[in-house]
Amino acid sequence: MLTSIRSLTAATILSTSALFAVPAFAQEESESSITVSANVAIASEYRFRGVDLSGGDLAIQGGVDVAHDSGFYIGTWASSLDEDTVGYGATELDIYGGWSGNVTEGLALDVGVIQYIYPNAGPGEFDYTEFYSSLGFTFGPAEATVGVAYAPEQDSLGGTDNLYLYTDLGVGIPGTPVTVTGHLGYTDGFLTYTNDSKAFDWSIGAEAAVYGPVSVGVAYIGAEGDIPVGAYDFVDDAFVFTLSASF
Repeated sequence: MLTSIRSLTAATILSTSALFAVPAFAQEESESSITVSANVAIASEYRFRGVDLSGGDLAIQGGVDVAHDSGFYIGTWASSLDEDTVGYGATELDIYGGWSGNVTEGLALDVGVIQYIYPNAGPGEFDYTEFYSSLGFTFGPAEATVGVAYAPEQDSLGGTDNLYLYTDLGVGIPGTPVTVTGHLGYTDGFLTYTNDSKAFDWSIGAEAAVYGPVSVGVAYIGAEGDIPVGAYDFVDDAFVFTLSASF
């Protein structure tokens, strides 16, 4: 899984269909300080912070990360979209960079910036920039992450900003390849489907390595929203299934 907020684009840790994509493709030489990793996934829906961006259809996703042993990294990730329902075109492309590393034993920090790009969207402003930071805690078989992402005022956000706060939990079941996961997020700003521009999103699920680099996952995902009668429900609760591989 892409770490912290990168999984929220990718996704979102449990909200976007990069849901169980774990980077593992490593081209490392014994004396090299650079690691290259990649991931691919097929998800039954692309959910970004609880919001359906694939119109309920399958999403094809993948990404590449390049990391230095100093902790600095850059990467890119992409997903198919439903251009007829969502209105962002058929593709999302994310480019990000930052630094991650251990602050102390059991405590990791990740900070960076991400650019969301919609290369074949129609007329108008759609691309936007977001800054992110998270702290990850490890205790026994459990992991927890708390994070924040902030997109400053931009034309693509209607001349306003957007704040996202989240926490993620993961607990490995001893003696099995299964990890139970949970996510709770809160959005205040432009990127909601509520009348007051405030919304919670959530998910609970499980993931498991099934063979080599291949993993499967399922999560029940939803978000708050005020949807007009007859309109497509972007935040309707749904089970999302993911098949991923890392190399």
